[in-house]
Parts: sequence; C-alpha cells; structure tokens
Amino acid sequence: MIKSSYKGIAGNLLFALNIFILVLLVAGDSLVIPRWLQPVGRLHPLILHFPIVLLLLAMLMEYFRFRSAFVAEKFYQEFTTALLLAGALFSAITAIMGLFLSREPGYDGSDIQWHKWFGVSIVFISSGIYWLRSNTWYNSLMARSGSIIMVLFLLLAGHYGANITHGDNFIFAPVMQNAKPLVPIDQALLYRDVVQPIFENKCIGCHNPDKLKGGLELIDEKSILKGGKSGKLFVPGQPVISLLLQRIHLPEEEKKHMPPSGKTQLTAAEMQVLYLWVKENADFKNKVVSLPAGDSLRMVAATFLKPAEAPEENYDFAAADEKVIKKLNNNYCGIYPLAKGSPALAVDIYNKAAYTPKVLEGLSEIKKQVVSLDLHKMPVKDAELKTIAQFENLRTLNLNFTDITGSTLKDLTSLKHLHSLSLSGTKINPKSLDQLHSFKSLKELAIWNTGLSQAEMLALQNANKSITFITGFKDDGKPMKLIPPQVKNTVFVFSKPVQLVITNPIKGVDIRYTTDGTDPDSVKSLLYQPGILISDNTTIKTKAYKAGWYGSDAVSFSFYKNTFKPDSAALLTSVNEKYRGDGAKTLIDGELGGMNFGNGKWLGSQADIEFLLFFKNAIKPRTLTFNSLKMIGSQIFLPSEIQVWGGKDAQHLKLISTLIPGPQKKDDPAIVAGLICKLHETTPLNCMKVVAKPIKKLPAWHPAKGKPSWVFVDEVFVN
Repeated sequence: MIKSSYKGIAGNLLFALNIFILVLLVAGDSLVIPRWLQPVGRLHPLILHFPIVLLLLAMLMEYFRFRSAFVAEKFYQEFTTALLLAGALFSAITAIMGLFLSREPGYDGSDIQWHKWFGVSIVFISSGIYWLRSNTWYNSLMARSGSIIMVLFLLLAGHYGANITHGDNFIFAPVMQNAKPLVPIDQALLYRDVVQPIFENKCIGCHNPDKLKGGLELIDEKSILKGGKSGKLFVPGQPVISLLLQRIHLPEEEKKHMPPSGKTQLTAAEMQVLYLWVKENADFKNKVVSLPAGDSLRMVAATFLKPAEAPEENYDFAAADEKVIKKLNNNYCGIYPLAKGSPALAVDIYNKAAYTPKVLEGLSEIKKQVVSLDLHKMPVKDAELKTIAQFENLRTLNLNFTDITGSTLKDLTSLKHLHSLSLSGTKINPKSLDQLHSFKSLKELAIWNTGLSQAEMLALQNANKSITFITGFKDDGKPMKLIPPQVKNTVFVFSKPVQLVITNPIKGVDIRYTTDGTDPDSVKSLLYQPGILISDNTTIKTKAYKAGWYGSDAVSFSFYKNTFKPDSAALLTSVNEKYRGDGAKTLIDGELGGMNFGNGKWLGSQADIEFLLFFKNAIKPRTLTFNSLKMIGSQIFLPSEIQVWGGKDAQHLKLISTLIPGPQKKDDPAIVAGLICKLHETTPLNCMKVVAKPIKKLPAWHPAKGKPSWVFVDEVFVN
C-alpha cells in the first residue's frame, strides 16, 4: 500500500509538471519570471545529468522488457517502472529550470530553441511511455521504438546543449571534422590564424549568436570591435586598460574571471598573444611575418603556426624541464618554445626596472636550450656579454638600445651558431667591429643609429662580404611615427628635489612636456632641457616631435615628494587576502604599484581601509597624498571619502582633513591618482590615522551595480 501510494503521488506530480511545462510554452515571453525564481533556473546545468542517466538506463531495460527471460521477472519490471518514473520526474523538473533560465539575457538563437524543444519532448515522450506501458496492447515493437526515439532525442538535446556551453558542434566535431592543419608562418595572418583560434577554443562557447553572454559576440571583426554590455572589449594599443586583458588576468575564483572557473583556461602563451596583439593595436589584417624578426608577438605567434617551408634545423640538445620553464617565466621574463614540439627556446626580457645582471645568470638552467635572446632597451653592460656567451646554442641576439660599447664584443665569438646580432641604438665603438671576421656563423648585423658614419658602415660592408648589414631606414617618402620619449629616472619617490632625465633614441627630436595633464603640442608646450628639477608631486606628460615625422604617442610619469617618511605603519582593518601586498609596509616602502593591481604592491579591499602612521620625531605636515588606483571596468574606484586624523598618539587623535574625490563616470580612463588631502592642524604630530572608504553601492550603469567598489592604495606621502 505504501509503495502504491508513493507511486500514485509521483504519477500525479508528473502529470502536474507536464501541464505546467505546457503553460510555460504557451505563455512564451508574456510570462515574466520573478527575480527570486532565477536561482532555480540556474540549477538547470547542475542537475540535468541525473535524469539523463536515469532515462538511458530505463530505456535500455525497456528495450529488452519483453524478452522471455525478463517478461515474468517481477523485480525487473518494477525496477524499470521506477527508473522510468524517476527519470521522467527529474527531466520535467530540469526542463522547467531550463525554461526559467532561457528567459535571462544572453540565451537566444537557434541552438537554444532546438535544445528547448528536444528537452521538453523528452519529458512528454518519457511521460507517455510511463503512462502507456501498463496497457495490454503495449507490445515489444512499441517498447523498442519508444526506447530508440528517447535515446535519439537525448543525444540531440545533449548535442545542442553542448553547443550552447562549449561551442558549435562540440559533441560530433571529433568524428565530423579533421584536425585543423597548422598554417605556415609565412602565410599566416595574426588575427585569423593565431588570435581567432584562441577565441574559438576558449571563448566562443559563451559568446556566440546563440549564447550572447554579456551581449558579446566573438565571431568576427565587427562583433569584436562592437564589444558588449560592459563596453569595448579592448582599447587598441592599451592592454592595461582593456576589458579583455583585465578579465583574463583576474584570479580564477573571481566571478568576472574569463573563461569562467570550470571551463578550459587560457594558457600563458595564449594570454601573452592577446596582450601583445592588443598592445600592437589589434590589427585584423597584419601578416605574422610583417613583424620584425625579434618582435615578441611574432615569436609567441610562431609557436601556434607551422614553420615556413625551409630546411628544418635539427637541434642536438634535449628539451628543458617544463617545471623549470614555468618557474623562470615571470613579470620581467617571457620564455617560449621556438616552434611547437621544438626543444629550442626564445627568451624575451622586457621589464627595465627589474633588470639586473642576475636576471641573465638566473637562466643558467636553460642555457643550452636558448637559441633567441631579446634584451633590447635593457641596461645591459659590456661585462654581461661574458654571461651571454654561456648560451652556447644562441642563434639570435638582440642588444638594441642597450648600454654596451663593444669593448667585450670578442666574448661573443665563442657562440659558434650565432647568425643574427642587433646592436642598433648603442654607442658601439667602431674599432670593436674590426673583429667581425671572428664570428664564423654571423649572417646579419643591425647597426643603425649607432653613431657610425656612412663611410665607416661602407668599410665594414666591404670587409665582411658574408654579413648583411642593416644600416637604417630607407626613406620611401612616407612619414614615420616617432617612438615615445623615455624617462631615465630610477627614483620616482623623493624627499629632496631630483633632476628630470628624458631621452629619445631618435636623434634631433624635440621633447615637449606638460605638468597639467594635457597632451603636449609641438609649439606651445614646454621644451625639455637637461637640468630641470622636480621638487613637488608632479605628473610629467611628454611627446616627441621632429620635422618630417609624425609625433609620438604621449606617455606619463608621476613623481611623488615624501618629506616625512613614517617610521612604521599598522593596519587597523583587514584587506583582501589576494591584495594584501606586504601588509602595512606596502604603504611606506616607496615602491609604486603601477597599473597592475595584482603584482603584490597594492592593498585592496571592498570595505574601509584604515591604518596608522607613526613618527618618532614630531612633524608639522601640510598635506597627505593617498596614492590610489582607478579602473572602472574592474570595479576599482577612487575612494568615496578619505579621512585623515592626527595627534600625539593613537589614543589622542582628531579629524584634520576630509577629502571627497567626487563623482566617477563610466568612461573614465584607468589611472593612478595621487589624492592630496590638505591638513588643518598647527600642532606637531607623532601619529596619523587614515580612513579610505569605498563606494557602498556602485551606480546603475556599472555591471556590478549595487555592490561595493574596490579601493586600492600602494603608497601614502606626507609633506
């Protein structure tokens, strides 16, 4: 009786769920799903596998139900009935959840429609089989036909469901398509053959016409440039403030991290491709080989492509340990295979501030595998060529715009495989090039902008017929764009005035600058001259100009005065575990965090940040500068309010300044801002307390509307 009662209740519930599904289908878009039911809809992907397993097992048993061995087997018959009833019930619940979920934005297109109709058909077919199978006229043919139809519908519903979550034709692709052949590097386009496959494999499953997550499509150039609900996907030439790069570099557990947790993640090489592609203006038509041979993007892109048809070089050394390569990859050194499956490695060292001779020495574990080494614009000295000479299999060496003079160039003659050497932009001594005959394998030498006269370069060419000399730009009548000026200062936080040092590798340029945040022009803006002193908080914005050339891009550099450095600091509130830097020391160590909030030099929180600053000797400050970060797309805003308290100790403090930065807008650029709090106190202080408050509820135009903003701080300066 109890079993019969449960069976009756379950049967009635199944009937009611079928009716409810019909109501949802008939109502269509006119039926609004309340917000409190949306979480129920989002459980659809979580439980859909359960009814699939139940129904597959039930259909297998139903198919053989009328066999003589099973027809009189009571347990077999009752167990099949129970499986079918449970499968039908859970499939009905799953279908209702799916119908709820389909009402949310981003679920449109033909795959959604096919998945929906096959899904509800499974409910109706399984319910029909359950209700009909107890009739006397229900026979073996009907049982087998129903089982086959059910399994077919399960496969098709799963196929379209997989298309929605994993991309087009996910299930049948392995048997319907051959593996995509690698494109030869000399025929490859950067976007079509390198960037687009990354989007196809890792992103299009959620950003296609059928599943428009965030209103973003990644299927073609037009849709990519259009962006989504959160704005443009990237800003060409500016990866740091591009939404694409911000999202893929968020911690995987963050809600906005892309691809979402649980999906196949981007590899380090794929992230590097996207970063460099955006940095080089995200061109959709460029060929890979149009980039210079030593260009980082070209080298990384080459690992995704088939090498150009040429005699393949065989290397007589084993591949390096993957764990070692992973360990050595960091924020100032990129290491990549020269080609897929090749043991040869290319190394690109690119963070000037982090470079020391120990960086090269640290690569000793892979010195046999490195065949390409890019050190351009690094402060490499002549003494370091001895270390470079230990990379015995080096083929290509880029020393452009380094500090070498060539006095130890003979150290490189031991590199028996070296065929390409770049010395452009260096102050190379002409006499040091007399030993070129000792480089047995050298085929190419770049020496433009080295100060060598035309006569000296001609003499070198005549004396070394086997070497191709790259001596400079051949004027085709079209203006070129100048590269931006470079600030050579190594210290940006100071207590005493510092001299501003700006250079440009192109000779004869005018370097113009401003200090009010505006872009420098070529006529009215201040002309840089050596000897300028920086004595207060200053942001220098500078551009290079030269007749016959296009002006360079503008670059900014900030200098911070710190007259009264605290002797110690203490945090009064906890910051987020991921953005805790070096604790309170982060606030007073003089190390600026830059635009990378995940580099361990920032403190970040979605709650108030409170800290104390202690001074052994009493001070009489006039201002406190709170150095903060703003990245609207990453939910990082300037504080809504900053309070500064002061007194003789932590128990005797009074409010001496309040700063409200003001409204922040959707299109505000990403910046590091020094927020200056003017202090209203005349008596000496030994202790200061700073309170920085986030925005409690983000505005309606922000994707995270209603949630608190993040506040980030890397330094405070007291003057």
